[in-house]
Amino acid sequence: MNLTAKNSTETNKFELDFSVSAEKFNEAIQQVYKVEGKKIAIDGFRKGKAPLAFIEKYYGENVFFEGAIDKLYRDIVTTAIEQSELDVVAVSAFNIEEMSKKDGVKCKLTVVIKPEIEIKDYKGIEVTKDTVSVTEKEVDAEVEKIRERNARTIEVTDRATKDGDIAVIDFEGFLEDKPFDGGKGENHELTLGSGQFIPGFEEQVVGHVIGDEFDVNVSFPEDYQAEDLKGKAVVFKVKLHEIKAKELPEVDDEFVKDVSEFDTVKDYRADLKAHLKEHKQEHADSDAENQLVDAIIAKVKGEIPDEMYENEVDEIINSFAYRLQSQGLNMETYMQYTGMTMEEMRKTYRAQAENQVKIRLALEKIASIEGITASDEEIEKEFAELAKNYNMEAAQVKGMIRPEDLAKDVVNKKTIDFVKENADIKTAKKTSKKEKAKEE
Repeated sequence: MNLTAKNSTETNKFELDFSVSAEKFNEAIQQVYKVEGKKIAIDGFRKGKAPLAFIEKYYGENVFFEGAIDKLYRDIVTTAIEQSELDVVAVSAFNIEEMSKKDGVKCKLTVVIKPEIEIKDYKGIEVTKDTVSVTEKEVDAEVEKIRERNARTIEVTDRATKDGDIAVIDFEGFLEDKPFDGGKGENHELTLGSGQFIPGFEEQVVGHVIGDEFDVNVSFPEDYQAEDLKGKAVVFKVKLHEIKAKELPEVDDEFVKDVSEFDTVKDYRADLKAHLKEHKQEHADSDAENQLVDAIIAKVKGEIPDEMYENEVDEIINSFAYRLQSQGLNMETYMQYTGMTMEEMRKTYRAQAENQVKIRLALEKIASIEGITASDEEIEKEFAELAKNYNMEAAQVKGMIRPEDLAKDVVNKKTIDFVKENADIKTAKKTSKKEKAKEE
């Protein structure tokens, strides 16, 4: 197999003329014959026993040509790309020019190559980073979450229901005095104020005592999933059996000892505050990096082939399908459940794919300009980190990931760090949406 010509046809595209020797082509034909010939019956021979020459005489010399090309395709593409010495990102066309047992195959591949991009002014990018602080009110809120998680449920018999209670009820819904499907339940535990039921339902359960039987009048939302109930006014017959309430623990030293490794409320709150600050700092760092990435993407200039974007969409969808599989689902079931088509899914991920391609190209270009590389020691360290994270031996990880692929990851990380180090990062207290609303 041999590359015979390489011609640039348009931006980021080349045509590669490639030939396969008659010997190689005939070897592939023989391989296909050994499999497909077993399925063919020719008069005078038992099924699957006819010699190749008789099958070709009966069906034509080209009977196994298509199968032979299918068998050779991967080697043709791989060899053509290697011999072209081009940085190919996709094969957009494959055409057979000539094909015979005597002369072999002549074919033409149209390949798409990685574009040459331009990026300037990647030093001194202005970024605003949030000034991190934690208030006592935020610590209080965190303590309340922990109290909620450690709450116990008690039965209430001496008062009416109120928001936050768990009401144990029987209910049956009626539309125009007739019960409707799915509108009945027995001994159902409903947390009042949770918004679990139709708007207006829970509010009408508030204020009742155990044993009460009463009507709840509500209307289904206009966008309700059941067509026959959309926007309809209904009546629920309700009986209240039990009232339960959450009892929150007191925040004292004993509570702290139960929920943490600390002995005092003071030490526990100090630790919560430190963790909240660390979390906020991580968020601020991530936000600043996202600003840098967005700024770099905006500076990318060049004609990027659409095939690169489509390949990236493929990667994103394949990764998503793998995650679904790990959860016992498949893509077909997911699309049936969501009502989404594959075309819609591809459109959904297109913008993400474009950004990922652009930032990858940009980082490669910056690394090239600045001479940023990955040393053997850095690659080995990365292998060790991956092995530790996945609880595997380093040798196992090396069998799964190519060193050159890991080297690219190392270079990308170093390049992002380089851009950060050369950025103009200003710190400022950002105003949240809630705070803006209060100011207005």
